[in-house]
Amino acid sequence: MSSQTSKLVLGLSCAVTVGIVSYVHIKQQADREKMHEGVVRDIERQQRRKIENLYILEKQKELTNKLKKEIENQ
Repeated sequence: MSSQTSKLVLGLSCAVTVGIVSYVHIKQQADREKMHEGVVRDIERQQRRKIENLYILEKQKELTNKLKKEIENQ
């Protein structure tokens, strides 16, 4: 009986260890993917801001040119 109990305990220990290692591996993979998604979102946000800033700059240039023309016409 003692040998059978030892084998059972060893088997359960191995199963629990494999389960824990698998869980940690899966969790790390999910965390990595989540971080990567955050980086992608940040890049997209930066690109949107850049486009918005270029649009604002273009509008400012147009306004500046319009004001210069108005000053010249006075």
